[in-house]
Amino acid sequence: MIKNQDIDSFMSRVKKLEKGHALDLSSDQDLSIAIMNLISIEEHLFFTSQKTGKIEYLDVLDQAREMRKELLKLIIKDYEGEVWCISKHLLASSMRLMEVGTKALTKGDKASANDFFKKSYDLYNLFWGLNLGLVKKDPKSIKSALKDQPKEEKVINPVKDNDLMSKVSGVIGKILDCCRE
Repeated sequence: MIKNQDIDSFMSRVKKLEKGHALDLSSDQDLSIAIMNLISIEEHLFFTSQKTGKIEYLDVLDQAREMRKELLKLIIKDYEGEVWCISKHLLASSMRLMEVGTKALTKGDKASANDFFKKSYDLYNLFWGLNLGLVKKDPKSIKSALKDQPKEEKVINPVKDNDLMSKVSGVIGKILDCCRE
């Protein structure tokens, strides 16, 4: 469970790193979105190769994968066990849920779209919480962060003291301000 003192300590560390320009989360956030798109490119190249029977698409897939791995190393500096793969799949899931939400929005289903967007945003923030050290790299912490919020919640992005995912989203949302220069 994340405590307020843990959040305050984490925010203090981030501010120190930002002042020394050792941490450029704005650029890292842009980079994470590029990585999400590279993951999508890999998926599309896979399906295209299988649908067309042209294995040449797999060569391009391999190049996109190598680029994605290289760029992911710029963000994920400290990982153990499966944290690298968890991080990659958090980004991939976030991107896919964002796309499903956009399709629901296009169909006029704002409630479903908002639900998909919230899940996408929470997974994206969990990626950052995991890789910035806010979420401890242990199974209980990650499991707690992945729990769904109660369906009766109608408030967008509510922050509850006992909801790790909301706390992570709230803190990371304050840190990742892509409009700050």
